[in-house]
Amino acid sequence: MAQVEQPSSDSSFNQQVQRLHRLTVYGRWLLAGFLWVTIAPLCLWELREDIKLLQQYFTWASVRYGLFFSPFAAIGLSLCVGMTASVLVWQSRNILFGLPASEKQRLEKQVYRIRQQGSSHPLWKWVCK
Repeated sequence: MAQVEQPSSDSSFNQQVQRLHRLTVYGRWLLAGFLWVTIAPLCLWELREDIKLLQQYFTWASVRYGLFFSPFAAIGLSLCVGMTASVLVWQSRNILFGLPASEKQRLEKQVYRIRQQGSSHPLWKWVCK
C-alpha cells in the first residue's frame, strides 16, 4: 500500500503552494487588465456621443440615459468594474485575513496533482522549479 504524503510539513511544498497562489493572483489581475484593454475601449467608443454631451453639461441623469440606451456599453463597463472590484476584494481579504482553509486545501491538492503529473503539466515549470 502506498504511503500518503503529508504535504503541510514539507517546506518546499509550502513554497510551491505560495507560488501557485501568486500565479493565481497574477492571472486574475491579468484577466481584469485584459478586460480593460479589450472591452472598455469598445464600450467607451459606443458612448462617444454621450461623453461629448457630458463634457458640456454633466448630470447623473445623462449618465443613466447614456448607459440605459447603450446596453452593450453598460454591460461591458459593468463587467470591467465588477471584475476589478472582485479581484481587489478577494486579494484584500487574503492579505488582511490570510487564505481560507478551503482555498489553501484546494491549492495544496492542485500542487500535489502538478507534482504527480511532472513536467508535462503546464504549470510545473512555474510552481515546481
